Amino acid sequence: MNPILRDFPDHFETRRLLIRAPRPGDGQMVYEAVMESLENLKLWMPWAHQEMSPEIQEGVSRRMHADFLARADLPLRLVHKQTGELVGGSGLHRFDWDVPRFEIGYWVRTKFEGQGYITEAVLGITNFAFEKLFAERVEIRMDDQNTRSWRVAERAGFTLEGILRNDARTVEGKLRATRVYAMIRDEWVEGRQDSDGRLENARGRDGASERAGER
Repeated sequence: MNPILRDFPDHFETRRLLIRAPRPGDGQMVYEAVMESLENLKLWMPWAHQEMSPEIQEGVSRRMHADFLARADLPLRLVHKQTGELVGGSGLHRFDWDVPRFEIGYWVRTKFEGQGYITEAVLGITNFAFEKLFAERVEIRMDDQNTRSWRVAERAGFTLEGILRNDARTVEGKLRATRVYAMIRDEWVEGRQDSDGRLENARGRDGASERAGER
């Protein structure tokens, strides 16, 4: 099937978050969240080193909106249900519809670090991938040095499959190792009955600050 013909929701909810596709008009909201978090984001995200303005972020949001509709990429906004604030960004990327296989990426706004929002989002997005997109495999990859990012993957129940040495370069151009975490459909089905418990445990952890995760 041509991916553009695949029908699935452009939004869903977790306990505290509205997780939705980017929309025209998001630019100012995204700009404010990124600028607040820029120093943290620059540690891991190449795009954080690019020029920033509300207009630029509006253009990015509109391209992401178009990509979502075309099923070329599935970026997602994490919006606080009570306040309407942008908590961070995530999405399903680098996918293969023939498997289907997807990769989750994420970043969190500085003011929302350490409150379990990204773990909550990853669990919600993982459920969305398996339930609505019929995924057989979901991956999360990150720099081996990004401890907070790989702890999110572990709290969400993903399995470390390996560490790829000299797999990519950092934002400074240095060689890095990449951690590869994954969950397959059978594991997800087995874990669904206790997923609420794992989520509550993740929310209750002290000092587990979630900084910018890497796509």
